[in-house]
This record gives sequence, C-alpha cells and structure tokens, in this order.
Amino acid sequence: MSGKFHFELERQKARVLEMGILARDMLCRSVDALVKLDEEMAETIRERKDDIKDFDYTIERETLQLIALFQPIAVDMRTIACILKLITYLARIGRYGKEICDLTKDLANQTHVKKLVSIPYMRQIVCSMIDDALEAFEKGDISKLGDFTDRDDIVDELEKSIFRECFTYMVEDSKTITQCVRYVMIARYLERCGDHACKMAEKIHYMVTGEHIEVK
Repeated sequence: MSGKFHFELERQKARVLEMGILARDMLCRSVDALVKLDEEMAETIRERKDDIKDFDYTIERETLQLIALFQPIAVDMRTIACILKLITYLARIGRYGKEICDLTKDLANQTHVKKLVSIPYMRQIVCSMIDDALEAFEKGDISKLGDFTDRDDIVDELEKSIFRECFTYMVEDSKTITQCVRYVMIARYLERCGDHACKMAEKIHYMVTGEHIEVK
C-alpha cells in the first residue's frame, strides 16, 4: 500500500483519538457539572455537541474516500472498519454527555440527594474504560481490554443499585422524586456508555488481531 495511503490513514486515526478525547471529556465533565450543579459548565459542555457531529461527518467521509481510492486489504481494511465503528460509538458517548448536561440544568435550583448515590463512582469506571479503549486503538496494544467484561458487570450492578436506592428515597420522601428520576436516567446513560466502550473494545481487538470477540 502506498505511503500516501498510510499517511492519510494515520491522520484519520489521529482525528478519531481527538474525537474520542472530546467525547470522553464531555461525558466525564458532565458529571462534574452535575455534582456542582454548575449551569455554566453544563452549557459549555453542551456547546461541544456540534464539534462531535463535525468529527463524525468528516472522518466518515474522508475514511470512505480511502476505500474508494486505495482499495485496502487485511489489517488496513480492518483499521478502516474500526474507525467507522468507533466514530459512531464516540458520537453517542458525546451525546450522552450533552443529555446529562440537560438534566443538570433541570436540577440547578435543587439540592442533591445523598451525594448523588453512586453516580460519580459509576462515571469513574466508565471513563476509565473509554480511556483504555482509546489507548488500545492508538498503540495497538489490547492488554488493557481483558477485564472489560468485569468492569461492565460492575457498571451494570451500579445502575441497578442506583435505581433501588433512588426508589427507596422516592417512597420515603416525595420531594426527592424529581432529583431521583433524573439520577436514574443519568445512571442509564452511563451504563449505555459502558456498553459503547465494550463495543469499541471488540472492534479494536479485531483490528489488532483479526479475531472477533464479544465483550458483555
């Protein structure tokens, strides 16, 4: 394959990483805004949604052009396939960050219930999964992907725990209903982002090894 192709492929990989950092930051910082009930921070994060869309459209268009121009095979084709999948998952992660910011603005004039239950801890695990997936994509080293199933199981259990805890608060005090319903929604968003990180891990593993795995 020509030097021109590999130069362009590496450029697209770098843009995916740039998009990944933005999506990850939108998600993780959205929980920071939630913790602080900081409307200004939430709005700043929300404004990046168009940047995520631009990355998605541009990377997809230019990566598809590489297929048309160079007809790559083997690991090069797997890399392109991985890029096209990753930008979809990253766009969704960024969107969930934006959605959490929307809920934060709804809660801005209220008081948190029990320090947000386990949402900050759940965020920590999910963001570590995204970080490790992006590093694996960048370096072609899948060693940090081996425990994704275990981490995803923890995230799933935290979502269930948050639901149970919030249900208890709502039953005991109806004044907590607004906050708790939003906490449950945010936990669901984080759980979905954990699933997207797992799908990223699957595609990166295939890119590197040529072998399909299922992370669940």
